[in-house]
Amino acid sequence: MDFGLWEIFYKEILDDFGFSREEDENSAKVLDEILSQEGCLTLDDLSQIVGFSDKYIVFGAGPSLKSHIKKLKAEYDLNDYVLVAADGATSAMIEERLSPDIVATDLDGNIDDILLANLKGANIAIHAHGDNLDQIARLSSFFNNVLGTTQAQPRGNLYNFGGFTDGDRAMFLSVALGASEITLAGMDFGDVVTKYSRPNLQSNLAEADEFKKKKLKYAEKFINLICENENVKIVNLIE
Repeated sequence: MDFGLWEIFYKEILDDFGFSREEDENSAKVLDEILSQEGCLTLDDLSQIVGFSDKYIVFGAGPSLKSHIKKLKAEYDLNDYVLVAADGATSAMIEERLSPDIVATDLDGNIDDILLANLKGANIAIHAHGDNLDQIARLSSFFNNVLGTTQAQPRGNLYNFGGFTDGDRAMFLSVALGASEITLAGMDFGDVVTKYSRPNLQSNLAEADEFKKKKLKYAEKFINLICENENVKIVNLIE
């Protein structure tokens, strides 16, 4: 997505949530500096790595995730797909002995599982925003094969493909990589969160707070935007 178009939605998000653009830009600056020192992937690099297919599966961290993974393993030849995990969905995939090709993360999922996925070959799309500066500074250099993203103005090594939550950012990234078909797994957009999206939950499921519910509404809005404006077939397993 062109940044000029994305900025319209970005300003709406800043106003609606009370986020600071300056803090987003500061976090992006730190991630860019780390990637300049450590090395990183370009979009072309990642395109070549995952160029074996233009069919993608994006895994969200909703309540349907585990059942969708089992369905996919039983009914699909997953070697034909690029597998993209949205942050905490990585943990559920590892539990089911499934390795993502890409993990889109703002580093608030289970870091041990994301590191394990990275060791097994997953490319990591690390996203910088105002609320994760500490994680960016502390954790980014531990990963290999990193693509950097920001929700503010793209800078240096960082891209902005559009998107707000890990799930819809994973979809925008898939579109940027040339996906012609995207299957959605674990994308519920309901009022329930799982331990995969909230690792500190004491139970497997819990009612989403108002902040999370609002974020999910934006995620659904942006996925509908992709459906309406991009030349890509969307298959949602929840339907």
